Amino acid sequence: MPADRRSEPTSPTAALHETTPLNCGADLNAASAYKLNTNVLNRAIQEVGMGRYQWQLFGVVGFGWACDNLWPIVTSLVLVPVTYEFNVPKPPILLLAQNIGLLVGALFWGLGCDIFGRRVAFNMTIGITAVFSLAAAWSPTFGSVCALAALWSIGVGGNLPVDSAIFLEFLPGSHQYLLTVLSINWALAQLLANLVAWPFVGNFTCPSADGCVRSDNMGWRYFLATMGGLTLVMCITRYFFFTLLESPKYLMGKGEHYQAVAVVHEVARRNGKNTNLTADELHDCSNDGDDHEQPGSHYQRRGLGFTEQLKLRLEPLALTRFHSLFSTRRRAWTTTLLIAIWGLIGLAFPLYNAFLPYLQQQRGIEFGDGSTSLTYRNSLIIAVAGVPGSLVGGVMVEMPQLGRKGTLALATIMTGVFLLASTTATTSSALLGWNCAYGFSSSLVSAVLYAYTPEIFETRNRGTGNALVSAASRLGGILAPIVALEADLQTTVPVYVSGGIFLVAGWLVTMVPYESRGRASD
Repeated sequence: MPADRRSEPTSPTAALHETTPLNCGADLNAASAYKLNTNVLNRAIQEVGMGRYQWQLFGVVGFGWACDNLWPIVTSLVLVPVTYEFNVPKPPILLLAQNIGLLVGALFWGLGCDIFGRRVAFNMTIGITAVFSLAAAWSPTFGSVCALAALWSIGVGGNLPVDSAIFLEFLPGSHQYLLTVLSINWALAQLLANLVAWPFVGNFTCPSADGCVRSDNMGWRYFLATMGGLTLVMCITRYFFFTLLESPKYLMGKGEHYQAVAVVHEVARRNGKNTNLTADELHDCSNDGDDHEQPGSHYQRRGLGFTEQLKLRLEPLALTRFHSLFSTRRRAWTTTLLIAIWGLIGLAFPLYNAFLPYLQQQRGIEFGDGSTSLTYRNSLIIAVAGVPGSLVGGVMVEMPQLGRKGTLALATIMTGVFLLASTTATTSSALLGWNCAYGFSSSLVSAVLYAYTPEIFETRNRGTGNALVSAASRLGGILAPIVALEADLQTTVPVYVSGGIFLVAGWLVTMVPYESRGRASD
């Protein structure tokens, strides 16, 4: 990726016509001004078009998508050898610890990026994941593995809420389908994890828990160290070889209009384009008109003491931010449905996906071929089957007959059907075939869900909205290992439950009243 460490502009150029933005009149309230300003920025970003900056951003944001799937897959792949080495009676505890970390990360980073901006979260989430995952490779006890998995997952949990908001807010409306295509990184991460796990975990793992010692079970540690090192490379690439500009829509929502316009001009410069956007095109309803943002500096009210400044900093935490997600009946219904859909899929995926190697091995033993090496080979084949899902999704979401909503509903229902069908398998080959179909459709679900959701939320509350639905998904993820603790994983009951949940989620998708195809994000 080309290096681009140019400093972010802190003041507008002379072309910005440094005049005071228009203040609210009697017929222009803050909500109306926000809509007008969003339209102005959308037109400017569309005018600048898809260029060098957005394609670089496509690359580094892809790291976040990759990590979001990579690390839950890593945990599922090391579950069996970790269980053997530490002779753990209840393996799902490791997955429970991971999902608690994912929940904390989704809430903290999702809400935080609406408060302290996108850039801080963007540069920290992958770094946190890299540090604690590398430490986990030297874990002396099962408890330390669980604790470090929870810590690295705090970083992982923030990737999707933050990265989807960043990418969408720089995309011209004509290229929003790329948010779906980004999920190719999600599928490739699963492929990579299985590809690396096969030689390490498949060949350096105890055959069973009986007499298993660390020296005979180093595969999962080699695997964790490799994946942690790769994540560290992603972090270094993001920080040293790319300079992220703060989202202009985020800055506009904070009342920092000059900074927002300056960012659009900087994107245009990097793309080799020009824009005529000026600060006086943005309406200002953030204050009473006596105090306004000063060109070249962040907006600050004059005469505020420490206590008042602290209250101003904490203002975004007020319930009004959540209230706006439910401000109208239609928006409340949409937000509620999205929370339910994410929660159900968040339960269904890990209930099956996180235990897939374990389930494959148990079913393989039943069919007479449950070796560890064969289990990881099959996992790799399933991962390969999932790669085309993201690319197919990028085409389907632009089809008028389907759009975002139709594609998501179809893919979710297909996933449930394939899971239920897999319970009819009587041989390893048949089970592998149904799991490949599941791998394709589930990849399609993730591709569309991660694109459709942020398109529905408004920019000023996108991070908060993403945090809510991500939190619902992570709560579902927490429930999955709790269910598994009580269920018999050697039966098909978890598969039936997971398949049924996917069917219900697909039905709920059909009830969402928004179709974002062909519409620039707010």
